[in-house]
Amino acid sequence: MSHANDSAPARPHQKVTEDGRRLREVLTYSRRGSRFTPRQARAWEAHRDAWVIPDEALDAADFRFAGAFGREAPLIVEIGSGVGEATAALAAARPGCNVLALEVWRPGVAETLHRLAEAGVGNVRLCSVDAVWTAEHLLTAQSLTELWTFFPDPWHKARHHKRRLVTPTNASLLAGLLQPGGVWRLATDWAEYAEVMLEVLDAQPMLSGGRVERWDERPVTRFERRGLAAGREPIDLRYRRTT
Repeated sequence: MSHANDSAPARPHQKVTEDGRRLREVLTYSRRGSRFTPRQARAWEAHRDAWVIPDEALDAADFRFAGAFGREAPLIVEIGSGVGEATAALAAARPGCNVLALEVWRPGVAETLHRLAEAGVGNVRLCSVDAVWTAEHLLTAQSLTELWTFFPDPWHKARHHKRRLVTPTNASLLAGLLQPGGVWRLATDWAEYAEVMLEVLDAQPMLSGGRVERWDERPVTRFERRGLAAGREPIDLRYRRTT
């Protein structure tokens, strides 16, 4: 696991072959539309300089996330923060922590900025670089107090399963970021993916945990309500780093 980025390879979407062609990559997300609503555009203009980490900033050899927050504090990472419904509420309850929200969908980032400003939350920074790449090259071993992964893309088709976030390789990488005693909280409303998550995480020797009652601190988001309306029951998992 990388402890600095002075030798980090190119960020995703920046990699090219020797003859200059864009390199196809297996990533845990797909790029979606980038059009802002008027509210999102206002939030983006008002708050991006303070709260959004520019992609290119990560290329600096001396980049550190603590610098983006302007303080040293316990670090929490959320992978796939969406439109920030959970992010704003959970970060507001943890003012003493730095919360790094990783989200590649720019309208979601802009909507999160609106929610953070509305809630008066200033301890979140947003980053739109691939979470696995960020974990490999910018986050250090045993640096996280918590990791949140709520409703990651289930990638239903068998040929796309390799793009799922929760795989044995990624679980080893992400578990290694947690401090001993650090907690990884996950939620999904796809039962099949929940079974895969349980199988993968139960097999990870650094972790101990399993399915738990719904985490009452996590707000019911619009995304979760849509799943409930379609008959999908949310499943919460909680694992703690024990070794």
